[in-house]
Amino acid sequence: MMKRRRFWLARVTNAAPAAPAGGAFSQGKGRGCGFIPLIVAALPIFCASHVRATPVEVPSGQPVTLTEVLLDEAPGALWVRFRFVAPDIAQGGGRMDPAVAAEDMDHLCTALALPYILHHNLAAARVVISLSDRPVDFGVSDAEATQFFEAYTPRDGACIWEEF
Repeated sequence: MMKRRRFWLARVTNAAPAAPAGGAFSQGKGRGCGFIPLIVAALPIFCASHVRATPVEVPSGQPVTLTEVLLDEAPGALWVRFRFVAPDIAQGGGRMDPAVAAEDMDHLCTALALPYILHHNLAAARVVISLSDRPVDFGVSDAEATQFFEAYTPRDGACIWEEF
């Protein structure tokens, strides 16, 4: 018998869910792998333990890669978290201004997150876009990592920025 998790994991190439509701085991004993239609094109999807990062274009031109999508019900409503790696935001060696990164996050919400939640018929209360200069596991603290987060409410085909 599987325990219900607080959030579902869909690490992907722009598709959800990568594993059935309830998730897959990380030891390769997943309940399902498959072939799921994507927003842009159909690509093979691997079990949740295998991630295939997807490059995404943003207005600033910085290299941004989608690494995972989390369907999180822990806040009491469905939050869809889009996690990206963007090396140019790094402190010290990075060349990306936080204001420009914020514009990129607005674009990612409108151009990627909204079509994604519509395509997968998700009733998202919030969309969270996060940029990190390196891969960081969800919920794990990394003092060396630079991370930017923005939260949005998807409403009437638009991303409404939510001030924290």
